[in-house]
Amino acid sequence: MKPRDNKAEDPAVITAINGPVVKVKGAGQLSMNEMVVIGEDHLPGEVIELFPDGATIQVYEDTTGLKTGAIVSGQGIPLFVELGPGLIGQIFDGTQRPLSAAFREGGSFLRKGKATEALARDKPWSFKPRVKVGEDVSPGQVLGEVRETVSLLHRVLVPPNRSGRIVAVVPEGAYLLEEQIALLEGSQGERTPIPLYHRWPVRKVRPCKERILSNEPLFTGQRVVDFLFPLAKGGTAAIPGGFGTGKTITQHQLSKWADADIIIYIGCGERGNEMTGVLEDFPKLLDPRTGRPLIERTVLIANTSDMPVVSREASIYTGITIAEYYRDMGYHVALMADSTSRWAEALREISGRLEEMPAEEGFPAYLASRLAEFYERAGAVITLSGDRGSVSAIGAVSPPGGDFSEPVTQHTKRFVSTFWALDKELASARFFPAINCLNSYTGYVDSVALWWKETTGVDWVKMRDQALAILKEEARLQNIVKLIGEDALPDDQKVTFYGAGLIKEDFLQQSAFDPVDTYSPAPKQVFMMQLILRFIELMMGAVTYRIPVYRLMELPVLEEFHRMKYAYPGDDPAPFKTLQARLEEEFGELLKRET
Repeated sequence: MKPRDNKAEDPAVITAINGPVVKVKGAGQLSMNEMVVIGEDHLPGEVIELFPDGATIQVYEDTTGLKTGAIVSGQGIPLFVELGPGLIGQIFDGTQRPLSAAFREGGSFLRKGKATEALARDKPWSFKPRVKVGEDVSPGQVLGEVRETVSLLHRVLVPPNRSGRIVAVVPEGAYLLEEQIALLEGSQGERTPIPLYHRWPVRKVRPCKERILSNEPLFTGQRVVDFLFPLAKGGTAAIPGGFGTGKTITQHQLSKWADADIIIYIGCGERGNEMTGVLEDFPKLLDPRTGRPLIERTVLIANTSDMPVVSREASIYTGITIAEYYRDMGYHVALMADSTSRWAEALREISGRLEEMPAEEGFPAYLASRLAEFYERAGAVITLSGDRGSVSAIGAVSPPGGDFSEPVTQHTKRFVSTFWALDKELASARFFPAINCLNSYTGYVDSVALWWKETTGVDWVKMRDQALAILKEEARLQNIVKLIGEDALPDDQKVTFYGAGLIKEDFLQQSAFDPVDTYSPAPKQVFMMQLILRFIELMMGAVTYRIPVYRLMELPVLEEFHRMKYAYPGDDPAPFKTLQARLEEEFGELLKRET
């Protein structure tokens, strides 16, 4: 990447410095969103504003020591990422600098202006071609395959802006990243060498053939998510919650268990100790699907709160572009952004330094449009090569003080279809996942209903509606109980009150550390909910015979209810059927005694 020749006119020079924002004059050759190199330290930056004889540039590194009069050289290209074999298992910063390589070269702290190539150039990859000489290829078509990890087959694609006829292709063998694996002849006779990787601007959406509606859930094994508030593959979700409510651990669980081929985890502005935990834990976690390390299908982007604020703003785009790349191969990708609030704070800081007119709580007026741009890049698609792929975007939101009325949460609700609202009171009571069922919602019930019907053979929508109705009624009764106590409730309302307790404690509450309870397959979720709803139904019937509710709650079978999520993995329906038979038997005996 060579700087553009600025000899034709005076070079651009810095006239003002305001933190990560600098102003330059003599910027006649610069263009909007062009990457630049600044000063003797070669700091990377991006043009974000142009005026008649100057420009405003946001700098992706610390500007301490930078002086006015420093030369600014345009690069002629926008901010981009390198896409090819070697992404998986890597840890990048917000501008795709590999942190592991930077650590080996310069120690624990990033060296200013140190340009490090994102993908290793000296590592050979075993390439197997899938095209032949003379074949016409279109954008996004698969040229060949590389075994990137034991778990992942990397498909080398024709870049989305290239097409033509194959005039040369290498035989199967080992090749370096920059070696030509195919030669493409365009319609005008121009020839383009195709290496194993290509570059793509991070702020430009990668094209697809068609966007489609997904009818398959991103199954996570977390009961409150899958059963009550499911997310479809290619969908969007937000996890808002105050400090300590479990946003990060929830995303860890989703990363480990989600039914996705690739995980992209973006630590955007989070505390260094939290990100350190992610970087230490992920390489040790075993992928439950393959038994291999989870890192073999994960890309980590780490941009902690002490890193340059502008790099934090870029990290979201870097992550979603890499996610789109694997989607184009026909994979299902789950992207975790932790958190979009810290990203929005970066926008606010940069906007303030640009002296833009602030909107709500100091955020820029374009906050909503930037959030929309991010979430709209998720989706299920038919790729350019005709495969099905998806990007599911799950963003954590950190509202100050847990106030969901603040701008980032409110704007996020406009653009996501699933909202998993974390509750401080539930988290304080050690109830995890601390998702408040009354404040959460999903727009994918109709989309995934058929999948549940085909997978479990039951009317999942009806069961879900019954469970939510009981939880909502119990929330209303809580106000009465706080005033006069539960003993004052009539028996039918006591049934609702106690039944909702069973749903919460025996179904919704789930331990991430228990080897059995950490993941619940779909049949197990249905078995558990069927048993609980059947018990509530029997309680309602018993009330008509004036049997005291407390006698029903003393049935020995309830002890098994409390243990079933830990005792039965769900791969065998027999224990649940036995439990239901015991329930019917014990209830029948009680009915005989009391009547």
